[in-house]
Parts: sequence; structure tokens; C-alpha cells
Amino acid sequence: MGFYMIQGCYTQPAIKNLVARPENRSKAGGALVKALGGKLHQYFMSFGEYDFVAIVELPDDQAAAAMSMASGAAGHLTGVKTTKLMTAAEAMAAMAAAGGAAAALPAPKGK
Repeated sequence: MGFYMIQGCYTQPAIKNLVARPENRSKAGGALVKALGGKLHQYFMSFGEYDFVAIVELPDDQAAAAMSMASGAAGHLTGVKTTKLMTAAEAMAAMAAAGGAAAALPAPKGK
């Protein structure tokens, strides 16, 4: 299982509906994540470029892509962005692998 950060925006009609009838959208998002074999860890409404941010755990990148596609297909979200996250242990393993592989990429010599 991997962790992913999901960010997105609601369409104007969706925001209009949420203002008229407030609704906890973490339940809908959690149901989608669960249907793909994952777990919603946290859902936040946010200021700025995105209207919401969610931290989810999913079985693999295919499930993450499916979640993004299903979210877009629903029609009430725009600009959905999925970012794969790494734990500190995963990042350290990547750093160690990079250290071993770095010699394979020589610096440019220029003219």
C-alpha cells in the first residue's frame, strides 16, 4: 500500500449545492477510496489553489489512477491532482539507491 495526496477543486455548481445544503464530502471520498481497496486517512477543505486535500492509502498506482479517473468522470470536480508520497524510510532507501547510482551520471563537460 502506498500513500497519495489528492488535491482538487469543486465546480461552481457543486459549490452552489454545498452552500445550499452543506455536506461532509469526506464520506463520499472515503467510499471511493474504500471501493478501490484503500483507506482515507484525512480529508481537508482548503484555501488557495485547491478546494480540498486528502491523504489516502491505496494498494498501488493503478488504484490511484482509477481514483483520479472516477473523480473526474463524476463531473463535479476539476483540476484533480494526485501526488505519490513516500514515508521517511522509503525516502531514505531512495537516497541510498541514488548514492549508489550517482556515479553512472557524469556531469556535463560543456564546450
